[in-house]
Amino acid sequence: MATPSTVEEKMDLITRNLQEVLGRDKLESFLKEGKDIAVYWGTATTGKPHIAYFVPMSKLADFLRAGCQVTILLADLHGYLDNMKAPWELLELRTKYYEHLIKAMLESIGVPIEKLRFIRGTDYQLSKEYTLDVYRLSSVVTEHDAKKAGAEVVKQVDHPLLSGLLYPGLQALDEEYLKVDAQFGGVDQRKIFTFAEKYMPQLGYAKRIHLMNPMVPGLTGTKMSSSEEDSKIDLLDDAAAVKRKIKRAFCEPGNIENNGVLSFVQYVLMPNMKTDLVIERKEEFGGSIGFATFEALQEAFGKGDIHPGDLKAAVTRELNKILDPIRQKFSSPELKKLTAQAYPPPPKKKGGAAKGGAGGGAAATEEIIPSRLDLRVGKIISAEKHPDADSLYLEKIDVGEEQPRTVISGLAGVVPLEDLPDRMVVMLCNLKPQKMRGIESQAMLMCACLEDPRRVEPLSPPEGSAPGDRVFFEGYENNTPDEELKPKKKVFEKIQVDLKTSEDGTAQWQDKPFQTKLGVIKAPTLKKASIR
Repeated sequence: MATPSTVEEKMDLITRNLQEVLGRDKLESFLKEGKDIAVYWGTATTGKPHIAYFVPMSKLADFLRAGCQVTILLADLHGYLDNMKAPWELLELRTKYYEHLIKAMLESIGVPIEKLRFIRGTDYQLSKEYTLDVYRLSSVVTEHDAKKAGAEVVKQVDHPLLSGLLYPGLQALDEEYLKVDAQFGGVDQRKIFTFAEKYMPQLGYAKRIHLMNPMVPGLTGTKMSSSEEDSKIDLLDDAAAVKRKIKRAFCEPGNIENNGVLSFVQYVLMPNMKTDLVIERKEEFGGSIGFATFEALQEAFGKGDIHPGDLKAAVTRELNKILDPIRQKFSSPELKKLTAQAYPPPPKKKGGAAKGGAGGGAAATEEIIPSRLDLRVGKIISAEKHPDADSLYLEKIDVGEEQPRTVISGLAGVVPLEDLPDRMVVMLCNLKPQKMRGIESQAMLMCACLEDPRRVEPLSPPEGSAPGDRVFFEGYENNTPDEELKPKKKVFEKIQVDLKTSEDGTAQWQDKPFQTKLGVIKAPTLKKASIR
């Protein structure tokens, strides 16, 4: 890729594929002055980076090629403050892992890194000057503004920790302490960016430029994340795993609006390719064809000229080319050791491995997090009144196992019995079985509930769901469900406090929607209701 020389070329490279730019005039003015724009991007050093990180990396590549000075903030303190997503004792190891991995990613797509620097948040965020500015900022920011600014980024709970309210202010102050002209992030950061534009001048600091990436759909068709294990491609996955996972990816023929495979081509592959993207096809289907622009590929796919299987094969081939040097670098003994230390395997519970393999999927943590719940899509095969209780139904429900489970639910009188057979529902499958009027209930049917007047509606999975489909929450990919939720520890009861439906009926834990690989789960007629 040729190095841009004119203001227009640099402007195009810096802003291409962005969804929004706040301060575009200032950016153009700086370029006309011949200034090397100083940009920073921050990432909390929490979970293991996966291929979605190539989306911001591709933009950082654009900035570097345009002659920008790029700072990557390894936000260790932010990660800890955001409801302690990363244990304090692992933060230093994870910042080292992130730095090595990000450098390997940029090198793998041929990016010059002479103007790249890494800074850890704790290198300056614990200084006297920074701490005083935190106090100064807290004297002018309202609780409402702090909570609003972090709404899309910080976990939202009914009783937020003070640390989460501080988070947006710290991110705003980073702009001044890193001495940058612009901050880059996803459009989900917009409220924090506008917060910075409002409050930084009140402390006597300059308003910065803000560059925003769109939220790119993932391989399942939802926001790209590591929440869905089958679609999460780790940067160290081998070639066979990459092929297997992309083969399973959502890529509907002709769908150009919500297609994670196509989006990955747009935001990662084609911006970093030196040649056309070649889609290999058999001669009877027209033979191989090359695309110089994403727009041409998108048009061909939309018209049905490119089969999803052929597109997936091309993405698999090109992605493995990018991942090969990363895998090679991390095959060294020192980086293998760092990876194991930064992301240690979960400890086994006392008594050894449970049924189903090493570790048995037992919880690795006592944290109260939703991934401890074994939630699955179920299909009600049959439903009848409980023989010994007028207020209970007795159901047989397929949850993707060899035999259906027997379930007792208190839906009599609130959900018509005839509405239940063949209905797709959401089941909690790892509660301890409990006898109810002489019959053992082996799972719990999840419903939205309002008390006054009493209304109950079973949660509805997306159309096309199948029994056994996993229900997950974004951001909790490294945790597996407890083998069984112990009644004395009241894990479900503590999680259930934050299970509610939103204003549009989406089922949520805090601000995280219940979702499957096909989309979000809803209670269409019950909004702002508790879930139990």
